[in-house]
Amino acid sequence: MLGDVETRSVSPVFVGRADELALLTDALTRAAGGEPQAMLIGGEAGVGKTRLTEEFLGEAARRGAVVAVGGCVEIGAEGLPFAPFSTALRTLHRELPEELAAAAAGQEGELARILPELGETPRGPHDEESTARLFELTARMLERLAAERLLVLVLEDLHWADTSTRHLLSYLFRTLGSGRLVVVATYRADDVHRRHPLRPLLAELDRLRTVQRIELPRFNRAEVRRQLAGILASQPEEDFVDSVFERSDGNAFFVEELVASRASGCRAGLTESLRDLLLVRVEVLPDEAQRVVRIVAEGGSTVEYPLLRAVAGLTEDELIEALRAAVGANILLATTDGDGYRFRHSLVREAVSDDLLPGERSRLNRHYAEALEADESLIRAEERVIRLANYWYQANDPAKSLPAVLAASVAARRRHAYSEQLRLLERAMDLWDSAPEDVREALRPADDTDVYPPCGCDPASTPLQRLDLLAEATVAARYGGERERALKITKTALRTLEDGHDPLRAAWFWTERSRLVAGLGRSDGWEEIAKAQELVRGLPPSQVHAEVLVRAAGWGMLHNPGPGNLEAAQRAVAYARMVGAEEVELNARITVGCLLTDAGTGEAGFTELRTVKDRATELGLTMLAGRAHINLTSQLESMGRSQEAVALAEEGAELVGRSRLFDTEAWVRGNMAESLYSLGRWDEATAAARRTLLVGQSAAPRGSASARLAYLALARGELTEAAHQLAAAHSHFGTHDTQPQHRIPLYRLAIGIAAGEGRIADVRAETAAAIAYGFPLGQHRYAWPLLLAAATAEADSRGLPAADAGRAAALDVLRAAARPLATPVPVWTAHAEYLRVELLRAEDRDTVADWTAVEAAARPLERPYLLARARHRLAEAMLAAGGCRDAAAALLRDAHATAGRLGSRRLREDLALLAQRARLPLTADTPPAPPEPETDPVEALGLTSRERDVLRLVAAGSTNRKIAEELFISPKTASVHVSNILAKLGVAGRGEAAALAHRLRLFAPLGPLSPRPEAAHRGV
Repeated sequence: MLGDVETRSVSPVFVGRADELALLTDALTRAAGGEPQAMLIGGEAGVGKTRLTEEFLGEAARRGAVVAVGGCVEIGAEGLPFAPFSTALRTLHRELPEELAAAAAGQEGELARILPELGETPRGPHDEESTARLFELTARMLERLAAERLLVLVLEDLHWADTSTRHLLSYLFRTLGSGRLVVVATYRADDVHRRHPLRPLLAELDRLRTVQRIELPRFNRAEVRRQLAGILASQPEEDFVDSVFERSDGNAFFVEELVASRASGCRAGLTESLRDLLLVRVEVLPDEAQRVVRIVAEGGSTVEYPLLRAVAGLTEDELIEALRAAVGANILLATTDGDGYRFRHSLVREAVSDDLLPGERSRLNRHYAEALEADESLIRAEERVIRLANYWYQANDPAKSLPAVLAASVAARRRHAYSEQLRLLERAMDLWDSAPEDVREALRPADDTDVYPPCGCDPASTPLQRLDLLAEATVAARYGGERERALKITKTALRTLEDGHDPLRAAWFWTERSRLVAGLGRSDGWEEIAKAQELVRGLPPSQVHAEVLVRAAGWGMLHNPGPGNLEAAQRAVAYARMVGAEEVELNARITVGCLLTDAGTGEAGFTELRTVKDRATELGLTMLAGRAHINLTSQLESMGRSQEAVALAEEGAELVGRSRLFDTEAWVRGNMAESLYSLGRWDEATAAARRTLLVGQSAAPRGSASARLAYLALARGELTEAAHQLAAAHSHFGTHDTQPQHRIPLYRLAIGIAAGEGRIADVRAETAAAIAYGFPLGQHRYAWPLLLAAATAEADSRGLPAADAGRAAALDVLRAAARPLATPVPVWTAHAEYLRVELLRAEDRDTVADWTAVEAAARPLERPYLLARARHRLAEAMLAAGGCRDAAAALLRDAHATAGRLGSRRLREDLALLAQRARLPLTADTPPAPPEPETDPVEALGLTSRERDVLRLVAAGSTNRKIAEELFISPKTASVHVSNILAKLGVAGRGEAAALAHRLRLFAPLGPLSPRPEAAHRGV
């Protein structure tokens, strides 16, 4: 090739940039130690980004690093999807074929969307997690490649990057956690204006502490002088240095161009216009060379030699001579792989392209398009469709452009480049009216669209409509994370459908709109579903009709449980079967299975869910299989079958994890965390919940995970952490999420935290709000724990002055709320019994027989925390009634061991204090001490006599000033005593101290160890 033919205008001496180069080489050193590095290099065009990068890559090569470079391509519709990554990975595929094959093993089909050399790209699945799956696979492949070797990945010209490339780069910068890897991206800072799409990414990356950003300034006069000396191989005259520095303003590339113009005798180069300077160097070339340069300028960032030869229409000898002249003048360069040519600097290409006449530009693009249509082998197959679409579009030929753009949108979809697909679809809609009618009528939905179901028409023979493009664009925008744009597209479509000529299609758009408004937090989506239902009512069965019914039934199951949802879901199954839409049918059957379980026919529901799970797995419908796992595990937990739920969740997490269905995995692991909590495997539950937060992409599973972490913290006695996680859950769910399965547990947590802090008024307020919200059908699993927590708070607050007033009314409210709740399985029967006895305890009417019944109900449930709490209360009742001390001691030891294993500090301390006051050992080999009724329970907590007096007043709600008045001490001394008490009790505040004092009956006239008559009344 002609790579050695060059007039020297580049300094062989690397000028300046010592600090910047030091930062880059330091990144190499850290990466060699296994810490991935992310670097951004910015600067105006021509300032020296490429030269700095070349010096850095030279140093990397000397250290034995494997280097891969890819450049973003400036071509219509925001660029070629994943272009720099594809180029860089192609280099790695060439240099490390076996290693890359091993790193991609098992995921070749998915990764082929970025590196086609890995094999055939599968047609699906397409969903909102598709892009995230692809990004995760790419990141893990790079980490595996960099595990044993130093790897440097350079992505150039990020200002031209397509949306998918920007998103992938952001993902890598945020998630790379291991490997000897350096990722460097360069961009032209002066192109990044306020509305440039790269600007938000740069702002996001600036907030990441793991990303270093280097901004290259222009050269000062001394640096320009050194650059000139290097180019000229001699010291320049000072007048010449002044002139060049003034004209170039320190821009390294313009310095080179000014020297080159002077060397070639182009004195016109020293003009006011640097653009003219760039063009004048082209204009001194021979005519054929100028023509070839203009052809290359319009072909893109790089033009392959076979394509250039086809477009130029020259003999090979003539083309070689023209190229030799352009390369010799340092205008063009041969590409590193020897397959084509590019401009030495993009500024020259832009100047030449801008100088073309409009008709000249259209003609050149037409020649490029015709050449590609005539011979598909001229460029790489994965680039052909998008470049052909761009060439025809720039040729201003709608008849050719519309089909080409639609074909390019299909190709972008297959690569999961949904943002690029959307831009191409928008371009197609712009072309729609200007394309000839016969061209539009020849287009078919089967060829160019995928998302809107046929509904009675043959997609292979029915002409494509503009509404098909709007449907496709809606889903592309949703999959690409552009929900606002998708919402606007649905509005445009529904405006077109206002005349009622196509109710099915209107219903489809309303269903999409329901998803979007719910996802954006605008509403719960019901209004849109209701409109879709109205539109399909009375119409013959169709896939759209079935999808509307599934959506309505699913919404009702989550937001408004009731018998009508089961009927809608069963009708959806029937309609889907009639039209042969098996995927829709399976989705509807999942809803049916859940509703059957909620209605009390558990085994029928489980059978249906398992059947769907197995069928979806057989068909490769992993997302549907994942949804089946989510609902099966949830329903098993609802029935008290937590062991089965955990086993199934582990299976589901592995299944969806292999396919990188992140949100689905998050839901499965969130359900697993709930069941592990029930089983007392709290450390595993914590790990599962944190994994949910890590992989979850959307708000709802992350909110559920935060709620589960709040439950764990509350049970362990960590009230501050519980409150923090509850706030996080509220933040994730937002104000629009009205699902009972989310709202009721948050009320339960708020009640528990308020009770732990001694805020009985807030306990009652949260309880009232929860009861007013309601406990719909199937939500007893959340209602029983909530009512039990409220009743326990009432019982623990006996004797608290602020709690005595209004207690009777509060207990009546709890009894009334419990009466209609279902107890379909033993776990909820046990909760109902526990609630009944806690309400009696709140009235000081509980008996040993009552707590014996609670312990007996909890014993077979595999709910260790529930059982330990029941045994605590039973032992307390036995000791208070003067019962068998040996039996009470055995209960305390068992409950204390369980609390220690779980890590429940609060329960463990309560049990230890009860044992200490009763002088009972918590180890079996220690003989019990004889009871000492005179033992002061306050002293058992390590409090002094004065601190006991202060705690008594704190428990009564007194302020420091009131305490000082009562005890004849200063408020400051009272404050010191309160601080000491909080430290000794291990609580965070006065309310929590007061709650502890009343829970342990520290100041009750009759302590819980004093024998009292058995209460006879047991009814609720």
